[in-house]
Amino acid sequence: MAEIKDPENTIIMTLKHGEVVIELLADVAPKHAERMKTLARANAYDNVCFHRVIDGFMAQTGDVENGNMENNFNIRRAGTGGSAHPDLPAEFSKLPHDRGTLGAARSQNPNSANSQFFINFRDNHFLNGQYTVYGRVISGMEHVDKITRGEPPASPDRMLTVRVAADVQV
Repeated sequence: MAEIKDPENTIIMTLKHGEVVIELLADVAPKHAERMKTLARANAYDNVCFHRVIDGFMAQTGDVENGNMENNFNIRRAGTGGSAHPDLPAEFSKLPHDRGTLGAARSQNPNSANSQFFINFRDNHFLNGQYTVYGRVISGMEHVDKITRGEPPASPDRMLTVRVAADVQV
């Protein structure tokens, strides 16, 4: 596991293949980082599926409203919901959408991000300045690379648990 410098702004995501450690960029996108910590502390991301996974592009998850349902009807709806919290204003920065960065998923409205996010499989600089970057994988990207592809995948992978590192007993 990577060295965790700021446990309060570090997420530990457990996937079926192993742990992914994500450094939240609270200095760059404080509202998005805070939202992820709020939802992680409420266990809202637990068992939520990766509903849109495009090879060579990104893996999207975080629909806490629809993404943790077991039946296929609700999995097909995954990606259409958010959380009970209000949408977030865009927090665009100069940070590029490099491999391993987290971007806030949203609708056409730049201020519509809520709970969904994506992890870039590769550098996707065409997204720069259009989607909020608020974290980066610092360990476990090889586990992200193994997420089952599809829109939605026939049998989607899930975030088993998502925790703030400061809350995890070592």
